Amino acid sequence: MTQTSYDYDLFVIGGGSGGVRAARLAAQMGHRVAVAEYDDLGGTCVNRGCVPKKLMVYAGEYAEHFEDAAGYGWTLGDTSFDWNVLKRNRDAEVRRLNGIYGANLEKAGVEVLRDIAVFDDAHTIRLVNADRTVTADKVLIAVGGYPNPHRALEGHELCITSDAAFDLAELPEKIIIAGGGYIAIEFACIFNALGVEVTVLYRGMEILQHFDMDVRRLLHAEIENKGIKIITKTIFEKVERKEDGSLRAALSNGSFWEGDQIMLALGRLPSTEKLGLDRAGVQTDRKGCVLVDDHLKTSADNVYALGDVIDRVPLTPVAIHEAMCFIETVFKDNPTQPDYVNIPTAVFSHPQIATVGMSEDEAERTLENFDVYRTIFRPMRNILAGRPDRMLIKLVVDAADDTVVGAHILGPEAGEMAQLIGIAIKACVKKAQFDATMAVHPTAAEELVTMYEPTYRVRKGKKVAA
Repeated sequence: MTQTSYDYDLFVIGGGSGGVRAARLAAQMGHRVAVAEYDDLGGTCVNRGCVPKKLMVYAGEYAEHFEDAAGYGWTLGDTSFDWNVLKRNRDAEVRRLNGIYGANLEKAGVEVLRDIAVFDDAHTIRLVNADRTVTADKVLIAVGGYPNPHRALEGHELCITSDAAFDLAELPEKIIIAGGGYIAIEFACIFNALGVEVTVLYRGMEILQHFDMDVRRLLHAEIENKGIKIITKTIFEKVERKEDGSLRAALSNGSFWEGDQIMLALGRLPSTEKLGLDRAGVQTDRKGCVLVDDHLKTSADNVYALGDVIDRVPLTPVAIHEAMCFIETVFKDNPTQPDYVNIPTAVFSHPQIATVGMSEDEAERTLENFDVYRTIFRPMRNILAGRPDRMLIKLVVDAADDTVVGAHILGPEAGEMAQLIGIAIKACVKKAQFDATMAVHPTAAEELVTMYEPTYRVRKGKKVAA
Protein backbone atom coordinates (compact mmCIF):
# COMPACT_ATOMS: atom_id res chain seq x y z
CA MET A 1 0.00 0.00 0.00
CA THR A 2 1.56 3.29 -1.05
CA GLN A 3 1.26 6.43 0.98
CA THR A 4 -1.08 8.08 -1.53
CA SER A 5 -3.60 5.25 -1.14
CA TYR A 6 -4.31 6.04 2.51
CA ASP A 7 -7.61 7.67 3.34
CA TYR A 8 -5.90 10.13 5.71
CA ASP A 9 -2.45 11.53 6.28
CA LEU A 10 -3.19 11.63 10.02
CA PHE A 11 -5.82 9.82 12.03
CA VAL A 12 -6.19 10.94 15.66
CA ILE A 13 -7.88 8.63 18.16
CA GLY A 14 -9.24 10.84 20.92
CA GLY A 15 -10.72 14.33 20.90
CA GLY A 16 -9.10 15.81 24.00
CA SER A 17 -6.96 18.92 24.09
CA GLY A 18 -3.79 17.22 22.80
CA GLY A 19 -5.43 15.29 20.02
CA VAL A 20 -7.49 18.25 18.86
CA ARG A 21 -4.46 20.54 18.78
CA ALA A 22 -2.43 18.06 16.71
CA ALA A 23 -5.33 17.47 14.31
CA ARG A 24 -6.02 21.14 13.81
CA LEU A 25 -2.39 22.08 13.19
CA ALA A 26 -1.88 19.23 10.73
CA ALA A 27 -5.06 20.11 8.82
CA GLN A 28 -4.04 23.77 8.63
CA MET A 29 -0.88 22.62 6.87
CA GLY A 30 -3.03 21.00 4.18
CA HIS A 31 -2.98 17.41 5.39
CA ARG A 32 -6.01 15.11 5.31
CA VAL A 33 -6.92 14.64 8.97
CA ALA A 34 -9.67 12.88 10.92
CA VAL A 35 -10.41 12.71 14.64
CA ALA A 36 -12.41 9.86 16.14
CA GLU A 37 -14.18 10.67 19.42
CA TYR A 38 -17.24 8.87 20.76
CA ASP A 39 -17.70 11.26 23.70
CA ASP A 40 -17.87 15.05 23.93
CA LEU A 41 -14.94 16.94 22.45
CA GLY A 42 -12.46 18.46 24.87
CA GLY A 43 -11.45 15.37 26.79
CA THR A 44 -11.18 15.03 30.54
CA CYS A 45 -10.17 18.65 31.13
CA VAL A 46 -13.20 20.25 29.55
CA ASN A 47 -15.80 17.65 30.43
CA ARG A 48 -14.85 15.96 33.71
CA GLY A 49 -11.79 17.77 34.98
CA CYS A 50 -10.11 21.16 35.08
CA VAL A 51 -12.91 23.35 33.72
CA PRO A 52 -16.02 22.11 35.56
CA LYS A 53 -13.98 21.53 38.71
CA LYS A 54 -12.63 25.11 38.68
CA LEU A 55 -16.17 26.44 38.31
CA MET A 56 -17.13 24.42 41.38
CA VAL A 57 -14.12 25.85 43.23
CA TYR A 58 -15.43 29.34 42.48
CA ALA A 59 -18.85 28.34 43.80
CA GLY A 60 -17.37 27.14 47.08
CA GLU A 61 -15.36 30.32 47.60
CA TYR A 62 -18.51 32.41 47.87
CA ALA A 63 -19.35 30.86 51.25
CA GLU A 64 -16.28 32.48 52.82
CA HIS A 65 -16.76 35.68 50.85
CA PHE A 66 -20.17 36.07 52.46
CA GLU A 67 -18.71 35.45 55.92
CA ASP A 68 -15.81 37.85 55.38
CA ALA A 69 -18.03 40.66 54.11
CA ALA A 70 -19.12 41.61 57.63
CA GLY A 71 -15.58 42.64 58.58
CA TYR A 72 -15.60 45.06 55.66
CA GLY A 73 -18.87 46.70 56.65
CA TRP A 74 -21.32 44.70 54.58
CA THR A 75 -24.54 43.34 56.04
CA LEU A 76 -25.96 40.45 54.05
CA GLY A 77 -29.36 38.81 54.29
CA ASP A 78 -29.95 35.08 54.30
CA THR A 79 -27.92 33.15 51.76
CA SER A 80 -28.57 29.71 50.34
CA PHE A 81 -26.96 27.39 47.83
CA ASP A 82 -28.68 25.46 45.04
CA TRP A 83 -26.63 22.53 43.76
CA ASN A 84 -28.84 22.07 40.71
CA VAL A 85 -28.41 25.69 39.60
CA LEU A 86 -24.64 25.30 39.77
CA LYS A 87 -24.78 22.05 37.81
CA ARG A 88 -27.05 23.54 35.15
CA ASN A 89 -24.90 26.64 34.60
CA ARG A 90 -21.64 24.67 34.77
CA ASP A 91 -22.85 22.14 32.21
CA ALA A 92 -24.00 24.92 29.88
CA GLU A 93 -20.48 26.34 29.92
CA VAL A 94 -19.02 22.91 29.19
CA ARG A 95 -21.36 22.50 26.22
CA ARG A 96 -20.27 25.92 24.95
CA LEU A 97 -16.65 24.80 25.04
CA ASN A 98 -17.53 21.51 23.33
CA GLY A 99 -19.00 23.57 20.52
CA ILE A 100 -15.87 25.71 20.22
CA TYR A 101 -13.69 22.62 19.89
CA GLY A 102 -15.95 21.27 17.15
CA ALA A 103 -16.10 24.59 15.32
CA ASN A 104 -12.32 24.98 15.37
CA LEU A 105 -11.82 21.50 13.95
CA GLU A 106 -14.39 22.11 11.22
CA LYS A 107 -12.83 25.45 10.33
CA ALA A 108 -9.42 23.79 9.99
CA GLY A 109 -10.85 21.11 7.71
CA VAL A 110 -10.64 18.18 10.13
CA GLU A 111 -13.21 15.42 9.68
CA VAL A 112 -14.74 14.56 13.07
CA LEU A 113 -15.99 10.98 13.36
CA ARG A 114 -18.28 10.42 16.35
CA ASP A 115 -17.36 6.81 16.79
CA ILE A 116 -15.22 4.33 18.72
CA ALA A 117 -11.95 3.71 16.89
CA VAL A 118 -9.78 0.57 17.28
CA PHE A 119 -6.77 -0.76 15.39
CA ASP A 120 -7.02 -3.54 12.84
CA ASP A 121 -3.33 -3.00 12.07
CA ALA A 122 -0.89 -0.10 12.31
CA HIS A 123 -2.39 1.68 9.32
CA THR A 124 -6.01 0.47 9.51
CA ILE A 125 -8.60 1.82 11.92
CA ARG A 126 -11.98 0.21 12.49
CA LEU A 127 -14.91 2.50 13.34
CA VAL A 128 -16.94 0.25 15.59
CA ASN A 129 -20.40 1.79 15.39
CA ALA A 130 -20.22 2.48 11.66
CA ASP A 131 -18.71 -1.01 11.11
CA ARG A 132 -16.23 0.19 8.51
CA THR A 133 -12.49 0.66 8.26
CA VAL A 134 -10.33 3.59 7.19
CA THR A 135 -6.60 3.82 6.60
CA ALA A 136 -4.03 6.40 7.62
CA ASP A 137 -0.37 7.07 7.01
CA LYS A 138 0.21 8.33 10.57
CA VAL A 139 -1.91 7.54 13.63
CA LEU A 140 -1.88 9.51 16.87
CA ILE A 141 -3.18 7.90 20.07
CA ALA A 142 -4.60 10.58 22.38
CA VAL A 143 -7.30 8.73 24.29
CA GLY A 144 -6.39 9.93 27.79
CA GLY A 145 -7.42 8.00 30.87
CA TYR A 146 -10.18 7.32 33.36
CA PRO A 147 -10.45 7.18 37.16
CA ASN A 148 -9.20 3.97 38.73
CA PRO A 149 -12.33 2.11 39.97
CA HIS A 150 -10.16 0.14 42.42
CA ARG A 151 -11.95 -3.12 41.67
CA ALA A 152 -9.86 -4.97 44.26
CA LEU A 153 -11.87 -3.24 47.00
CA GLU A 154 -14.87 -5.24 48.17
CA GLY A 155 -17.85 -2.98 47.56
CA HIS A 156 -16.10 -0.70 45.06
CA GLU A 157 -19.26 -0.65 42.93
CA LEU A 158 -20.99 1.31 45.70
CA CYS A 159 -18.44 4.11 45.45
CA ILE A 160 -18.18 7.01 43.02
CA THR A 161 -15.15 8.38 41.17
CA SER A 162 -14.31 11.96 40.24
CA ASP A 163 -16.32 11.53 37.02
CA ALA A 164 -19.53 10.73 38.90
CA ALA A 165 -18.93 13.49 41.44
CA PHE A 166 -19.94 16.05 38.82
CA ASP A 167 -23.32 14.43 38.26
CA LEU A 168 -24.59 13.76 41.78
CA ALA A 169 -28.35 14.29 41.94
CA GLU A 170 -27.89 16.11 45.24
CA LEU A 171 -25.11 17.11 47.56
CA PRO A 172 -24.39 14.48 50.20
CA GLU A 173 -24.44 15.37 53.87
CA LYS A 174 -21.33 13.28 54.52
CA ILE A 175 -18.66 12.06 52.13
CA ILE A 176 -15.35 10.26 52.57
CA ILE A 177 -12.74 10.57 49.83
CA ALA A 178 -10.00 7.98 49.44
CA GLY A 179 -6.78 9.44 48.07
CA GLY A 180 -4.26 12.11 48.87
CA GLY A 181 -3.47 13.53 45.44
CA TYR A 182 -4.62 16.81 43.99
CA ILE A 183 -7.92 15.41 42.68
CA ALA A 184 -8.89 14.08 46.11
CA ILE A 185 -7.86 17.29 47.87
CA GLU A 186 -9.55 19.61 45.38
CA PHE A 187 -12.85 17.73 45.66
CA ALA A 188 -12.54 17.60 49.45
CA CYS A 189 -12.20 21.39 49.53
CA ILE A 190 -15.09 21.87 47.08
CA PHE A 191 -17.51 19.69 49.05
CA ASN A 192 -16.40 21.20 52.36
CA ALA A 193 -16.97 24.73 51.10
CA LEU A 194 -20.45 23.76 49.91
CA GLY A 195 -21.40 22.55 53.38
CA VAL A 196 -20.67 18.82 53.18
CA GLU A 197 -19.04 16.98 56.09
CA VAL A 198 -15.81 15.71 54.50
CA THR A 199 -13.27 13.07 55.52
CA VAL A 200 -10.11 12.33 53.52
CA LEU A 201 -8.57 8.86 53.80
CA TYR A 202 -4.97 8.49 52.64
CA ARG A 203 -2.59 5.55 52.87
CA GLY A 204 0.53 7.75 52.98
CA MET A 205 2.13 9.77 55.75
CA GLU A 206 1.12 13.17 54.34
CA ILE A 207 -1.20 14.40 51.57
CA LEU A 208 0.02 15.58 48.16
CA GLN A 209 3.03 13.36 47.61
CA HIS A 210 5.78 14.93 45.44
CA PHE A 211 4.87 18.50 46.47
CA ASP A 212 7.12 20.51 48.79
CA MET A 213 6.76 19.27 52.36
CA ASP A 214 6.21 22.74 53.84
CA VAL A 215 3.28 23.21 51.45
CA ARG A 216 1.89 19.76 52.24
CA ARG A 217 1.99 20.28 55.99
CA LEU A 218 0.53 23.76 55.97
CA LEU A 219 -2.28 22.83 53.59
CA HIS A 220 -3.07 19.84 55.81
CA ALA A 221 -3.38 22.14 58.81
CA GLU A 222 -5.36 24.81 56.98
CA ILE A 223 -8.00 22.50 55.52
CA GLU A 224 -8.38 20.71 58.85
CA ASN A 225 -9.06 24.14 60.37
CA LYS A 226 -11.88 24.45 57.81
CA GLY A 227 -13.45 21.24 59.09
CA ILE A 228 -12.03 18.57 56.80
CA LYS A 229 -10.98 15.47 58.71
CA ILE A 230 -7.82 13.81 57.37
CA ILE A 231 -6.95 10.22 58.27
CA THR A 232 -3.50 9.11 57.09
CA LYS A 233 -1.78 5.71 56.97
CA THR A 234 -5.20 4.11 56.51
CA ILE A 235 -7.14 2.47 53.66
CA PHE A 236 -10.58 0.98 53.04
CA GLU A 237 -10.96 -2.70 53.78
CA LYS A 238 -14.60 -3.09 52.76
CA VAL A 239 -17.60 -0.99 51.71
CA GLU A 240 -21.22 -2.04 52.17
CA ARG A 241 -24.70 -0.55 51.96
CA LYS A 242 -26.82 -0.45 55.08
CA GLU A 243 -30.55 -1.16 55.20
CA ASP A 244 -31.35 2.56 55.36
CA GLY A 245 -29.46 3.15 52.10
CA SER A 246 -26.42 4.81 53.63
CA LEU A 247 -22.88 3.47 53.19
CA ARG A 248 -20.57 1.92 55.75
CA ALA A 249 -16.82 1.56 55.26
CA ALA A 250 -14.49 -0.57 57.34
CA LEU A 251 -11.09 1.10 57.70
CA SER A 252 -7.73 -0.58 58.17
CA ASN A 253 -7.20 1.23 61.49
CA GLY A 254 -10.09 -0.77 62.94
CA SER A 255 -12.68 2.01 62.83
CA PHE A 256 -15.78 2.46 60.67
CA TRP A 257 -17.15 5.38 58.68
CA GLU A 258 -20.81 5.88 57.77
CA GLY A 259 -22.31 8.43 55.41
CA ASP A 260 -23.95 9.18 52.06
CA GLN A 261 -21.15 8.92 49.50
CA ILE A 262 -17.73 7.31 49.20
CA MET A 263 -15.44 8.70 46.52
CA LEU A 264 -12.37 6.90 45.17
CA ALA A 265 -9.67 9.27 43.93
CA LEU A 266 -6.93 6.67 43.65
CA GLY A 267 -5.22 7.66 40.45
CA ARG A 268 -6.14 7.20 36.80
CA LEU A 269 -5.67 4.44 34.26
CA PRO A 270 -5.01 4.75 30.50
CA SER A 271 -7.95 4.11 28.18
CA THR A 272 -6.10 1.51 26.12
CA GLU A 273 -7.76 -1.79 27.01
CA LYS A 274 -9.95 -2.04 23.92
CA LEU A 275 -7.86 -0.16 21.34
CA GLY A 276 -6.39 -3.29 19.75
CA LEU A 277 -2.84 -2.03 20.30
CA ASP A 278 -1.41 -5.52 19.92
CA ARG A 279 -2.76 -5.67 16.37
CA ALA A 280 -0.87 -2.46 15.59
CA GLY A 281 2.32 -3.61 17.26
CA VAL A 282 2.11 -0.87 19.90
CA GLN A 283 3.68 -1.79 23.21
CA THR A 284 2.43 -0.71 26.65
CA ASP A 285 3.73 -0.88 30.20
CA ARG A 286 2.15 -3.00 32.94
CA LYS A 287 -0.46 -0.28 33.63
CA GLY A 288 -1.48 -0.15 29.99
CA CYS A 289 0.21 3.18 29.27
CA VAL A 290 1.57 3.47 25.74
CA LEU A 291 5.37 3.38 25.56
CA VAL A 292 6.93 6.13 23.43
CA ASP A 293 10.42 7.35 22.63
CA ASP A 294 11.76 10.88 23.12
CA HIS A 295 9.79 12.04 20.07
CA LEU A 296 6.49 10.40 21.11
CA LYS A 297 6.79 7.54 18.61
CA THR A 298 5.52 4.12 19.73
CA SER A 299 6.99 0.73 18.88
CA ALA A 300 5.06 0.97 15.58
CA ASP A 301 6.93 3.30 13.21
CA ASN A 302 3.87 5.23 12.04
CA VAL A 303 1.99 5.41 15.37
CA TYR A 304 2.53 8.13 17.96
CA ALA A 305 0.95 8.88 21.33
CA LEU A 306 0.66 11.80 23.71
CA GLY A 307 -1.19 13.10 26.75
CA ASP A 308 -2.33 11.14 29.78
CA VAL A 309 -2.14 7.85 27.89
CA ILE A 310 1.69 7.92 27.95
CA ASP A 311 1.89 8.57 31.69
CA ARG A 312 4.51 11.32 31.72
CA VAL A 313 2.99 14.54 33.05
CA PRO A 314 -0.83 14.28 33.06
CA LEU A 315 -1.67 17.96 32.57
CA THR A 316 -3.64 19.56 29.73
CA PRO A 317 -1.00 22.17 28.81
CA VAL A 318 1.57 19.37 28.65
CA ALA A 319 -0.59 17.40 26.19
CA ILE A 320 -0.94 20.52 24.04
CA HIS A 321 2.82 21.07 24.16
CA GLU A 322 3.37 17.43 23.16
CA ALA A 323 0.97 17.92 20.25
CA MET A 324 3.02 20.82 18.94
CA CYS A 325 6.22 18.78 19.31
CA PHE A 326 4.54 15.95 17.38
CA ILE A 327 3.66 18.32 14.53
CA GLU A 328 7.22 19.68 14.39
CA THR A 329 8.67 16.16 14.34
CA VAL A 330 6.30 14.43 11.94
CA PHE A 331 5.08 17.14 9.57
CA LYS A 332 7.81 19.80 9.65
CA ASP A 333 10.91 17.55 9.56
CA ASN A 334 12.10 19.25 12.76
CA PRO A 335 12.56 16.53 15.44
CA THR A 336 11.45 18.15 18.69
CA GLN A 337 11.40 16.58 22.13
CA PRO A 338 8.82 17.70 24.70
CA ASP A 339 10.33 19.80 27.49
CA TYR A 340 9.16 18.58 30.89
CA VAL A 341 11.52 20.76 32.97
CA ASN A 342 10.05 23.37 35.34
CA ILE A 343 6.36 22.91 34.54
CA PRO A 344 4.22 25.36 36.56
CA THR A 345 1.45 23.59 38.45
CA ALA A 346 -1.55 24.77 40.42
CA VAL A 347 -3.75 22.87 42.85
CA PHE A 348 -7.14 24.52 43.29
CA SER A 349 -7.52 23.49 46.87
CA HIS A 350 -8.69 26.04 49.42
CA PRO A 351 -6.22 27.68 49.92
CA GLN A 352 -4.64 27.21 46.50
CA ILE A 353 -1.15 25.91 45.70
CA ALA A 354 1.29 27.15 43.08
CA THR A 355 4.52 25.28 42.49
CA VAL A 356 7.26 25.23 39.87
CA GLY A 357 10.69 23.67 39.91
CA MET A 358 12.37 21.76 42.71
CA SER A 359 10.85 21.03 46.09
CA GLU A 360 13.24 21.17 49.02
CA ASP A 361 13.41 17.37 49.05
CA GLU A 362 14.34 17.34 45.35
CA ALA A 363 17.01 19.95 45.99
CA GLU A 364 18.49 17.74 48.73
CA ARG A 365 18.74 14.87 46.25
CA THR A 366 20.10 17.02 43.41
CA LEU A 367 22.14 19.91 44.78
CA GLU A 368 25.11 19.88 47.11
CA ASN A 369 24.40 23.35 48.52
CA PHE A 370 21.24 25.44 48.41
CA ASP A 371 19.43 28.18 50.33
CA VAL A 372 15.80 28.32 51.41
CA TYR A 373 13.81 31.55 51.67
CA ARG A 374 10.47 31.06 53.42
CA THR A 375 7.77 33.19 54.97
CA ILE A 376 4.40 32.33 56.50
CA PHE A 377 1.91 35.12 57.20
CA ARG A 378 -1.74 36.08 57.23
CA PRO A 379 -2.58 37.75 53.93
CA MET A 380 -3.96 41.26 54.19
CA ARG A 381 -7.38 40.28 52.88
CA ASN A 382 -7.93 38.11 55.97
CA ILE A 383 -7.17 40.74 58.62
CA LEU A 384 -10.42 42.73 58.74
CA ALA A 385 -12.39 39.56 58.07
CA GLY A 386 -10.87 38.00 61.17
CA ARG A 387 -9.98 34.90 59.19
CA PRO A 388 -6.99 32.97 60.61
CA ASP A 389 -5.89 31.41 57.29
CA ARG A 390 -2.16 31.62 56.65
CA MET A 391 -0.12 31.96 53.47
CA LEU A 392 3.26 30.46 52.57
CA ILE A 393 5.81 31.67 50.05
CA LYS A 394 9.03 29.72 49.60
CA LEU A 395 12.01 29.91 47.25
CA VAL A 396 14.73 27.30 46.77
CA VAL A 397 18.00 28.76 45.45
CA ASP A 398 21.05 26.94 44.14
CA ALA A 399 23.94 28.32 46.19
CA ALA A 400 26.43 27.48 43.43
CA ASP A 401 25.15 30.09 40.97
CA ASP A 402 22.27 31.93 42.74
CA THR A 403 19.64 30.44 40.39
CA VAL A 404 16.10 30.17 41.79
CA VAL A 405 15.36 26.51 41.14
CA GLY A 406 12.03 26.20 42.97
CA ALA A 407 9.10 28.37 44.01
CA HIS A 408 6.14 27.28 46.13
CA ILE A 409 3.12 29.34 47.15
CA LEU A 410 0.12 28.45 49.30
CA GLY A 411 -2.61 31.04 49.61
CA PRO A 412 -5.39 33.02 47.91
CA GLU A 413 -5.11 33.12 44.11
CA ALA A 414 -1.85 31.18 44.17
CA GLY A 415 -2.90 29.52 40.92
CA GLU A 416 -2.72 32.87 39.13
CA MET A 417 0.77 33.44 40.51
CA ALA A 418 1.94 30.04 39.22
CA GLN A 419 1.93 31.18 35.61
CA LEU A 420 3.97 34.32 36.32
CA ILE A 421 6.53 32.75 38.63
CA GLY A 422 6.80 29.90 36.14
CA ILE A 423 8.23 32.28 33.54
CA ALA A 424 10.94 33.40 35.94
CA ILE A 425 11.94 29.88 36.93
CA LYS A 426 11.93 28.70 33.31
CA ALA A 427 14.22 31.61 32.43
CA CYS A 428 16.67 30.53 35.18
CA VAL A 429 16.41 33.88 36.92
CA LYS A 430 18.89 34.56 39.71
CA LYS A 431 17.86 35.39 43.27
CA ALA A 432 19.68 38.71 42.86
CA GLN A 433 17.25 39.58 40.06
CA PHE A 434 14.33 38.80 42.35
CA ASP A 435 15.88 41.13 44.94
CA ALA A 436 16.44 43.86 42.35
CA THR A 437 12.78 43.77 41.25
CA MET A 438 10.58 46.48 42.76
CA ALA A 439 7.80 45.18 44.98
CA VAL A 440 4.15 45.80 44.15
CA HIS A 441 2.72 47.02 47.44
CA PRO A 442 0.47 46.05 49.14
CA THR A 443 0.24 42.55 47.69
CA ALA A 444 0.94 39.09 49.01
CA ALA A 445 3.14 38.40 45.97
CA GLU A 446 5.59 41.13 46.97
CA GLU A 447 7.06 38.64 49.43
CA LEU A 448 8.66 36.96 46.41
CA VAL A 449 10.99 39.92 45.97
CA THR A 450 11.42 41.08 49.59
CA MET A 451 12.90 37.96 51.20
CA TYR A 452 16.48 39.23 51.18
CA GLU A 453 18.02 36.84 53.71
CA PRO A 454 17.73 33.04 53.66
CA THR A 455 15.63 31.37 56.32
CA TYR A 456 18.30 28.66 56.43
CA ARG A 457 20.98 27.10 54.26
CA VAL A 458 21.60 23.47 53.36
CA ARG A 459 25.23 22.48 52.95
CA LYS A 460 26.09 18.92 51.90
CA GLY A 461 22.79 17.62 53.22
CA LYS A 462 22.87 19.43 56.54
CA LYS A 463 20.66 22.37 57.51
CA VAL A 464 22.66 25.30 58.92
CA ALA A 465 21.69 28.74 60.16
CA ALA A 466 21.66 31.56 57.65
